[in-house]
Amino acid sequence: MIWLVFAALSTIGLLFVGLPLRRRSEMTSVMADTTPAVLLDQLDEVKRDLERGVISGAEATAAEQEIKRRILMQSRKTAQATKELTSGGRFAIVLSAMFVPAFAFGYYAVMGSPEIPGIAFSERTAERQETAKVADLTNQLYDRLTTDPSGGPSEGWMLLGQTYSRMGRFADAAEAFGIVAKRPEATSAVFSMLAEALISAEQGVVTPAAVTAIEHAMELDPSNPAAVFYKAVALRQKGDIAQAHDLLIRRLNNADSFYPWMESFVAEANRIGAEISRAPISLADFAPLVSAPGPSQEDMEDALDLTVEERQAFIMSMVERLAARLEDEPDDFDGWMRLGNAFSVLGDREQAIAALERAEVLLSVAPQNDPRRQTLQEALARMRQ
Repeated sequence: MIWLVFAALSTIGLLFVGLPLRRRSEMTSVMADTTPAVLLDQLDEVKRDLERGVISGAEATAAEQEIKRRILMQSRKTAQATKELTSGGRFAIVLSAMFVPAFAFGYYAVMGSPEIPGIAFSERTAERQETAKVADLTNQLYDRLTTDPSGGPSEGWMLLGQTYSRMGRFADAAEAFGIVAKRPEATSAVFSMLAEALISAEQGVVTPAAVTAIEHAMELDPSNPAAVFYKAVALRQKGDIAQAHDLLIRRLNNADSFYPWMESFVAEANRIGAEISRAPISLADFAPLVSAPGPSQEDMEDALDLTVEERQAFIMSMVERLAARLEDEPDDFDGWMRLGNAFSVLGDREQAIAALERAEVLLSVAPQNDPRRQTLQEALARMRQ
């Protein structure tokens, strides 16, 4: 249906262009016929004046020659104007009128999204209301933080910065993160978030301020994935392409398990490596999927013969084993999520929240669009109710 509408609009547009051109041609023809007729009348007037004796024969001859010269000149001008209009201007206008709709049609068919259904304005009410609500809450948080005599808690500024980042207001996010970065409790994650906001605000350009933030993040935690990634970006923009590639590969080699940030590292390493003829890498080279040790088949068979109390103790022993492993491997996000879920099933609300909060700390360096963020927030919300 939409293509029929486009075709109808294009036809109407061609009519609007073509009709004035036709009228202009007719008007030009009328002018071409009228001007010589006036000059011919002037020739007849000269003859009548000669017959009445008003002018002499020499004057009549001179006047007739001048009028005939004007008739010839006017005829040439009319022919030239008609030729230019027909072969030049009119052709260009008609060609443009036909080419522009055809080009627009082809471009939209290739680059547009005609298959996506339209959404009525009224159906976007909930989305607009949610957006307005988030903006209002963000403004309230900003007012509360800026009017706080103590400068506002760091957690509030970090929340404000993350909200600004999700809204695409990267300059405001950098300002919020920058306030926390000046405080003694600023962590490596704070500086890496500041660097990310500064880079995003400049459309991917690593500014000197972003470089400073990256260096602070690396000093506090050399293994911070976000800091390492943006350090590589900075090196590449500086021209140290090989060094940037080596930095990414070194961090991938130091990973003890799979982490979502590794996908971005592999993609960036391959993009940089292509510029210096380095062999492409794959995620499987660095990310063996290590999971928490679960119960063996023998353990499961033994559990079937246990009483309720014994089974509860068996489950608790497995949870304690997982907790002990996580103390030795604190960077296992999935492990902390499993531990929080296990404590939740056992009814230990405080321990569940503590485990989920440990997972939340690890996720602070992950991209804002990481789907695990929503899963974690939902789990924390359930436990804090």
